[in-house]
Amino acid sequence: MTAQPFPVREIVAARRPHRKDAARNYDALLAAAREAFAEHGAEASLEDIARRAGVGIGTLYRNFPTRRHLFESVYADEVNALCQVAEEVADREPWDALTAWLNRFAGYMVTKRAVREALNDESEIFAACRASMYAAGGPLFTRAQQAGEARTDMDFVDLLRMVSGITATTFDDDAQRDRVLSVALDGVRTTR
Repeated sequence: MTAQPFPVREIVAARRPHRKDAARNYDALLAAAREAFAEHGAEASLEDIARRAGVGIGTLYRNFPTRRHLFESVYADEVNALCQVAEEVADREPWDALTAWLNRFAGYMVTKRAVREALNDESEIFAACRASMYAAGGPLFTRAQQAGEARTDMDFVDLLRMVSGITATTFDDDAQRDRVLSVALDGVRTTR
């Protein structure tokens, strides 16, 4: 798989500051927001996010003038990471590459649920993220199908909906979520 021109990459690059100290603060804010949204949902406190990042609230607002801007940036950053994982695993065996990407996708869904309600399906960010995610994961699924390792009576959208449904429920811990996902993926795999 060759490097793809994922639309989300341009969005992430355009939003990230170029100065090293500003980029460090920006990255810390994204990580803190991702963590806070996973714990508290879309209503996570901006003051708490700034505190977790080790910056003042003014730095948060300089980087993310609105809560929506923060949601979009976290979402785009997560999808960009999914695209990067797809490239990193592309040389693995088809089933291994697909499951490595889907495991990362399952983790991404935790953050997505928190910011999803704040994003409009028709927004430019959402459209770019969706296109990038499909361009990243779709070829991994197709390759697994062509290798005879994944069912051919389903498509990539079916697969994403299945994983999304699994991650929409509450689990005792990540290990339980991973076990349930593994059982579901056994139903997708054609070879054992």
